[in-house]
Amino acid sequence: MRKVLTVSGEGATLAVLLLISLFLFGLPLLLLLETGLSDGQGWSIAPLLGAMESRSVLRALWHSLESSFLSALFALGLGTVMAVIIGLTDVRAKAVLVFLVLLPMMIPPHVTAIAWIQALGPSSPILQWLSIAPPLGSTHPLYSRGGVVFLLGIQHAPLVFLLVRAGLRGLPKDLFDSARVSGARPQLVIRRILVPLLVPSLIAGFALAFVSALGNFGITALLGIPARYTTLPVLIWRRLASFGPDVLTDVAVLAVIIAFVAIVVVMAQIAWQNRAKIGLISQSQQPLRIVLGRWRPVAEALILLIIAATLVLPIASLLATSLVRTYGLPLAAETFTLANYLEVLVRQSVTLRAFANSTLIAGSAAIMLGFFAAFVGYYLNQRGARRIMAGGIAGMGDIAYAIPGLVISVGFILAFIKPLPLVNVSLYGTWGIIFLAYLCAFFSIALKPVGAAYGQLDRSLDDAARVAGARFFLRIKRIFLPLVMPSAASGAILVFLTAYNEVTVSALLWSTGNETIGTTIFNYEDGGYTTLAAAMSSITVLATVLLMLALNLFSGRMPAGVIPWRDE
Repeated sequence: MRKVLTVSGEGATLAVLLLISLFLFGLPLLLLLETGLSDGQGWSIAPLLGAMESRSVLRALWHSLESSFLSALFALGLGTVMAVIIGLTDVRAKAVLVFLVLLPMMIPPHVTAIAWIQALGPSSPILQWLSIAPPLGSTHPLYSRGGVVFLLGIQHAPLVFLLVRAGLRGLPKDLFDSARVSGARPQLVIRRILVPLLVPSLIAGFALAFVSALGNFGITALLGIPARYTTLPVLIWRRLASFGPDVLTDVAVLAVIIAFVAIVVVMAQIAWQNRAKIGLISQSQQPLRIVLGRWRPVAEALILLIIAATLVLPIASLLATSLVRTYGLPLAAETFTLANYLEVLVRQSVTLRAFANSTLIAGSAAIMLGFFAAFVGYYLNQRGARRIMAGGIAGMGDIAYAIPGLVISVGFILAFIKPLPLVNVSLYGTWGIIFLAYLCAFFSIALKPVGAAYGQLDRSLDDAARVAGARFFLRIKRIFLPLVMPSAASGAILVFLTAYNEVTVSALLWSTGNETIGTTIFNYEDGGYTTLAAAMSSITVLATVLLMLALNLFSGRMPAGVIPWRDE
């Protein structure tokens, strides 16, 4: 250790990175554990047992587990079907199909919920136009357990699609060729070769969909509250919204329960994947490609139908609602108006503040994490103790990313509700606490592309520069930053895409004057200003698509697989 820390600025920089990581990732989560698992005299599980005696907590825990499990099954089926058709067959325009399939994943869950509420309700402009809308006054079909499960499954199916598609691309083609030469029928090939090889990807997809649904706030709040189907994240939000910071100890216990379930699922996934892992003796030189023949139009029609049902219908309804004077009116020449857009873009100070705040906070977090990841990635590509320490930083980031955003929020409230020592300034109630929470929650997203870029660099570059006498910061500035900057920019844009519209992390941290886009849209919908929520949601969807297209500009200078919708 002494040797590491005394080598010029390299060791000192690593020490600073480690301290920042402990402050960002370790401190809030440790305070959360201390608060949730302490009885005032020391560590204890008594608060946990006490919380489990509450019927409302037990009911919310059951609803969380039930909706997460069922929606993960739904996402697994839908995502796998799409991945197999697009990944294994000769359907046309694969790049466009992948982009459209993954687009719902980039749209914030609460925006997705608002879009679907307007797509299937009695006031749906599209269903009214088709004369198939439910009668006015009838209960919205999505305000139910089935509605929550359905929408969580739709939201997380692209995650499963990504993982299964990656698994399919790694399958050795010669195994399938050998089976065909041996006369095996397609059903036998699928049952005895394809499914066993895909099991690790299917397990990972299910676990990721489960954990994502467990921490989801936007969909479960907008659909679950009217249906009295309360999950744990919604219960935490309701208690803090009703009683304020006085109930921090209670909500910390609930946050610990969510974190515990998430960690158990992730650990079970890793253990199950290791058990199901099959060693392959070769890798394919090109992706497996099944020629569908006369069935190709059918497969393409099925994929387009899924895209139309999961993307086009809700987005079209969202847009139609944003263009009428009053929610419930059919979209026609006499009801058409742009007043909702003028209201949110020009007149409403709260929306203007929200756009400015989200741009500032998400943009600052993205730039900061891009540079932070560039330095951490450098040490990940080193040897010995430095690599281990950088691996520890990356591991803390992965844990923070796996834990639901609402749990991160509770941890940061506990850490910063009191004024900072020495300066006597409180971050609670300011945009600064949201900024720090974003750094904690989204660091893992920024590091992945940079880590991949460093993995492709030859370490002899660093050795040669050292022999030439170049100091640490000169090597970083002249050699490594120019090489990894496209990937760092890609990671920063992915962070910005994720943070710009999110509501899960900021739902507990925003305050008057520090609204974000996500919280403002949620408050508009929750308060009955549906057309304004639709207009603001439409703008965020457009911004998301434009950012995704902008990310494509960097694709030629980045390692393969960095941009999820690119079919390199």
